[in-house]
Amino acid sequence: MAERLRRAEQVERNRDVVLTAARHVFLSRGYTGATLEAVASEAGFSTGVVYSQFGSKADLFLALLERRIDERAEQNERVTAEMPGAEGLRELMRAAGRDSAADQGWARLLVEFRMVAARDPHLNARYAALHRQTRERLASVLRRLHDGASLVPVLPVESMAEFILAVGVGTTVERAVDSAALADEDLLVILPRALGLPDVERAARAASAPTN
Repeated sequence: MAERLRRAEQVERNRDVVLTAARHVFLSRGYTGATLEAVASEAGFSTGVVYSQFGSKADLFLALLERRIDERAEQNERVTAEMPGAEGLRELMRAAGRDSAADQGWARLLVEFRMVAARDPHLNARYAALHRQTRERLASVLRRLHDGASLVPVLPVESMAEFILAVGVGTTVERAVDSAALADEDLLVILPRALGLPDVERAARAASAPTN
């Protein structure tokens, strides 16, 4: 039993090492340019070890994506835990903006992968299943933000989540051409208004204005 546990722990450690190496290779070479051989070299393993964990480059990328989805969903829950309504949405967008600025390479890599997957029905179906998780988990956060502020969504929260994700992709593409495109502060004003949420900034200014 102890031996089996040690082997299971080693397999899990190897998986983590491969995923860390894969992220570095994907970010440096892009999805199309990356190979499992390059990942194996980066990880310090034989290609056989990598193939024992992941059957293909797509399997490896999708495993990275699944981990990323979990991390972002947990972050979204954390940053909005005490903030209802538009205030919570703005904090959600701030966190997303910080992540995007710190990790622009990942956002562009994901756009590249989506375009590759769009040409492969089987791969696209696998990606779509993970994307649904992203959308559903974001919709859950949006539903809680509305409920916490006693607001009625102007659209189904699933549609709101889709819109936010679409804006994220569009922003990534625009900033690949012009790094100054769609400033985060502008998005923090545009998105709540587009989603029919109260204008937090305007309300704050009104509350702080002097009265006669």
